Amino acid sequence: MEPLSKLFTRSCRLRRSYQSSQWRSITSQEVFDREDKYGAHNYHPLAVAINRAEGVHMWDVEGKRYYDFLSAYSAVNQGHCHPRIYKAMVEQAKILTLTSRAFYSDVLGEFEEHVTKLFGYQKWLPMNTGVEGGETACKLARKWGYSVKKIPENSAKIIFAEGNFWGRTMSAVSSSTDPSSYAGFGPFMPGFELVPYDDLASLEKKLQDPNVCAFMVEPIQGEAGVVVPKDGYLKAIRELCTKHNVLWIADEVQTGLARTGKRLAVDYENVKPDILILGKALSGGFYPVSGVLANDPVMLCIKPGEHGSTYGGNPLGCRIALEALKVLEEEQLAENAYKLGQLLRNELSKLPKDVVTLVRGKGLLNAIVINEKIDAMEICIKLRDHGLLAKPTHGHIIRLAPPLVITEAQILEAIEIISKVILSH
Repeated sequence: MEPLSKLFTRSCRLRRSYQSSQWRSITSQEVFDREDKYGAHNYHPLAVAINRAEGVHMWDVEGKRYYDFLSAYSAVNQGHCHPRIYKAMVEQAKILTLTSRAFYSDVLGEFEEHVTKLFGYQKWLPMNTGVEGGETACKLARKWGYSVKKIPENSAKIIFAEGNFWGRTMSAVSSSTDPSSYAGFGPFMPGFELVPYDDLASLEKKLQDPNVCAFMVEPIQGEAGVVVPKDGYLKAIRELCTKHNVLWIADEVQTGLARTGKRLAVDYENVKPDILILGKALSGGFYPVSGVLANDPVMLCIKPGEHGSTYGGNPLGCRIALEALKVLEEEQLAENAYKLGQLLRNELSKLPKDVVTLVRGKGLLNAIVINEKIDAMEICIKLRDHGLLAKPTHGHIIRLAPPLVITEAQILEAIEIISKVILSH
């Protein structure tokens, strides 16, 4: 039998041959125009039309190769089309993809056992998308607040950090401080309150309210521009939430699963949230998988029929997620992210301060803050032209987050591209 690597390489060649014969005639502009005509205008993509990806690279319809420095917002930490995850997906897809939760499947329990033991929790509640993970955490916290903390009915409060981003459902935008997320979508979810990020005094004041059931926060704020809190912030959150009998919800949808150089970003301070939200890279980039981890006193507050999802915990998603986690661990991708993240930040810190005013991040979740007089999107367009794809956030911040399988030689080549573009400004 052929080794997996040879089978995957052969399938990639066949796929490229097929794509070449099928799509050679379409141009990038035709791709842009078709989406513009038939699709909702709820995104503003960078003008590049991708039709193939592998590892740390993507190719457009004309065949130009790019470094992917967005990683689908950390959903492809394992690299595009990872052969092990691909094989697991195909093998499972041949025999069983969906049962709903009306029945047991032989895969869900296997995944639940693996994920709970890996992260040190007693229970896993499966969903699909990252924002569903956030919604699940909020429902779980409220139910715990009423059944355990004995908060009066319909009075439970959840505190969020300003600058948060966990999706675009009505609940998620109700907790947002970004007008582009919430403007025009009110009225908003009651019982949501805000405190400044990385401000422990303000947090403790809020937690003194006996009706507060939870504090939900990203260990590093991704969409806000890779905002890293001061050392000790996470440890203090743990202490304050314990002191005031409040659940700590850690949103690790983007920061988790090796992205920041540790298995979880909270591992930098050796602390454990009451509820942990995972998503994105749990999918390996193949199929949406998310969920929350918690221990029995919290998780068992939810009873049968009170929460669920038709696709949540489906056999195909569980098999993909199981292999995605194994790849992260066995290929030591957290260690690679830690090492190469330091190299990336060290080199980018040498760029002219009149263009790049700040470099920040952990592992391979990083950002460069561009002088506000300079158009960051213009820089991203120049990066695209030189073969590297990244996008700005909040106007003047460019996130730099390649797949964690990137090598030292590749990251040095990417640094050279970034430096050339910045120095040309």
